[in-house]
Amino acid sequence: MIRILTLTFGLALLGACAQTLENEAPENLGEFKLRVNYAFADKAVQGPVSRDATPQEWTAAIEKAVDLRLGRYEGSQEYDVGISVEGYMLAPPGVPVVYNPKSTAIVLVNVYDVGQKTFLAKGEQIQVLEDTTSESALMGSGHARTKEEQMSGLALKVADRVEEWFAKEHRNNGWFDKRPDAVPAENTVVTQNPAQG
Repeated sequence: MIRILTLTFGLALLGACAQTLENEAPENLGEFKLRVNYAFADKAVQGPVSRDATPQEWTAAIEKAVDLRLGRYEGSQEYDVGISVEGYMLAPPGVPVVYNPKSTAIVLVNVYDVGQKTFLAKGEQIQVLEDTTSESALMGSGHARTKEEQMSGLALKVADRVEEWFAKEHRNNGWFDKRPDAVPAENTVVTQNPAQG
C-alpha cells in the first residue's frame, strides 16, 4: 500500500485532466438505486506536502458528491456504496511552473447488492487527480484553489469514476439487470458499514 500511495503522490506532480462537471449526462445503470452512501476516512494517509484535512471533511465531501451523481438513479433494486479514503495529497501553494503539484486521492470502493445480500465488489481501487484549469495551470492549485475546493473537486472525480465503472460493469457483466423476482426493499435496516466491508 505504501508503494501505491507513493506512486499516487508522485503522479500528483504531473499531467492534466479533462474537466469534470457536476451535472454530466447520466449513465445507463439499469435498475440501480442508491440506498446507503457511506464514506470512511479515519485511516487515510496524508501525503508529505499536503494541506491538512480531517476525516470528517473527507467523508462529507465524498458523500455529497456520491449523492449528487448516484442519488439521481431511480431503479427498482437497491445497492449500498461504501468508499474508504486510503490516501490523499492536497496541493499547497508552490512555485508555479517550477513546482506546481496537483491534488490527488486514492480510494477503495465496495458495492453491496441489498436484494441479493452479497457484495458485487470489495476493495476496488480508484485514484484521481484534480482537474487542471487555465488558472490552476498558471498559478498552481495551491494558489488558485482553497482546500475545500480541492477536496470538492477530488470527491466529484471519485463519484464520476465510480459512476463510469458501474456503467461498464452493468454493460459487460449485467450488474444492475432487472431480476424477475426483485421486490423494492422498504424500511430496511443497514447492519454493515459498506465502506469497511
